[in-house]
Amino acid sequence: MAKIHPLDPEDAVITAAMRAMVSPSKGARPGKEARGQFDTLMESVLPRDDVTFETDTVGGVPGLWVHPGDWRSSEAIVHLHGGWFNFGSAKAYRHLVGHIAARAGARAFIPEYRLAPEHPFPAATDDVLACYQGLAARDVDRIALTGDSAGGNLALVLASCVTHDTASINATLVGVAVMSPVTDLTLSGATYETRADADPLFTRPQVAELVHSYLGSVDARQPLASPLHGSYSGMPSTRIHVGDDEVLLDDSLRYVERAVAVGVDARVDVWMGMPHGFPASIGRLKAAAQALDAIGPFLAERLQAHASP
Repeated sequence: MAKIHPLDPEDAVITAAMRAMVSPSKGARPGKEARGQFDTLMESVLPRDDVTFETDTVGGVPGLWVHPGDWRSSEAIVHLHGGWFNFGSAKAYRHLVGHIAARAGARAFIPEYRLAPEHPFPAATDDVLACYQGLAARDVDRIALTGDSAGGNLALVLASCVTHDTASINATLVGVAVMSPVTDLTLSGATYETRADADPLFTRPQVAELVHSYLGSVDARQPLASPLHGSYSGMPSTRIHVGDDEVLLDDSLRYVERAVAVGVDARVDVWMGMPHGFPASIGRLKAAAQALDAIGPFLAERLQAHASP
């Protein structure tokens, strides 16, 4: 159910330096004016030279295709970007998703789902479902979902919706691979306390404000908001990668525990000493490459396993 990855000594030096750099802003409560800064951070992810990008609109939702050198029109990955439902863009995430698409040997679409607070819940969930349905209408018959942070939340919510409405969607959801997903918007995870000092980025009050910006007065326990409290039956193979130094650690551990309890093929990989968003440090952290190297073949295997003979 859980695989623990020890902290590499070289990674320990790098993460210590990163921690010192970001610690002054820990717990800051940024408004939407911080979107440019967030996008600049994600734009800095090491780019690949073997992927190309193409703008498109799928199911009425604008976004960006990431094409590796070889891909099949009958399959696609949908990557739902992070940013606590308030930040992030398809363009800013293209380099991170390029690493996933190239490793999986499949094209990936990054939808530009609507952001809070201008577009509160359930705008984002409506958009990602419309995108999935739009791909199915284009004769994409095998789809895998990936996502990080808030995008991991949306990926797991979408997966649950799709598995319970297969009759109306002519596409098979073959697998889900998410990084540090936000599964519980009630913020009840024990690691909000036990990892409060270890997490270099987030505090519970800061997260509560961002979640309120998204949910407003909506009940955080409802399944479309918190996949932890939703249905797991029928879910496809699911893999989660999370850092041990995250207040969000419990969101991953509890989700996989509940999924496994009802027979879902689910596993969580816990990366010791790693902060939230560590896979974006590809080219700097060994753990980032190792996590992405695990996600890529998992997606490729799932997509190929469901291919028509």
